[in-house]
Amino acid sequence: MTATASDVPAALHFRFFTLEVLRTRRLGHSFLRVTFGGESLADFRSGGYDQSLSLFLPPAHLEHTELPSTDEDTWFGAWRGMPDEDRPVMRSYTVREQRRTDAGVDEVDIDFVLHGDTSPASRWAGKAVTGRRIMAIGPAVAENKSVRFQPPAGTDAFLMYADETALPAAAAILERLDAGAKVKAWFEVPHADDRLDLRTPADADITWIVRDPGTGGRERAERVVEEIRAAELPAAEVPYGWLAGEAGTIRAVRRHLVQERSVDRRAVRFTGYWRLGASEEQLLAEAYAGQAASEDPTSEL
Repeated sequence: MTATASDVPAALHFRFFTLEVLRTRRLGHSFLRVTFGGESLADFRSGGYDQSLSLFLPPAHLEHTELPSTDEDTWFGAWRGMPDEDRPVMRSYTVREQRRTDAGVDEVDIDFVLHGDTSPASRWAGKAVTGRRIMAIGPAVAENKSVRFQPPAGTDAFLMYADETALPAAAAILERLDAGAKVKAWFEVPHADDRLDLRTPADADITWIVRDPGTGGRERAERVVEEIRAAELPAAEVPYGWLAGEAGTIRAVRRHLVQERSVDRRAVRFTGYWRLGASEEQLLAEAYAGQAASEDPTSEL
């Protein structure tokens, strides 16, 4: 019988894994899929949907990730205490897919957004080659708190917004929805050829929003909200909203759905994957200091 979150102490929901690059594949202008393997993946248990994990990517002068500790009580302090030039960069990503091949090999796909050498993750992914090893903190039980897509019983329509950073999570969600489920989705991407062919058994109406180059944060959010405001939503008694991407934009979208479309705020899950003007190091520090913006659907707008 598969262990569930209620069977396993919360501290054991996640553990360290060693991931080895098996291959890479370009999906579009901005997206690169990296497929990882490794013996430790036999114990990896993705909950699907928007399952996240934390990757530790080596600095440019190192081929593989090296961590001084993987003990649950000491790893964070040991990692933070490493010299800046040797400390692996920690980044959160979505498990796009987990599978076991016919040959008995465990594989995990992770889709990266490429934008040159402007970020450590993009720089690493763009140069990833077979055999490179990184480390990750990932799920050891399928039911874990890093799966945020949690529609209530009776949900009869899904409203989705994602930018390019959240598109892999949105794609994984769409693949798992029931046949015929009603979905209205808006996906924002930087280039026209980032409009991917997404598979889903659901009855999904997808609007692609191709971002104007050089658009500022406010203008960007306003355009997204205008696209949503102009759309007819599927008829539903119990709609569920899932919004992920840049923090300011998803707050604007959530405000529209709650205030103008009368969607119950408790039924809108919003997750800021990043924030204009802030590095992930800043966001990580805020989270550990208890200063991060609430993702609780009941929180104030």
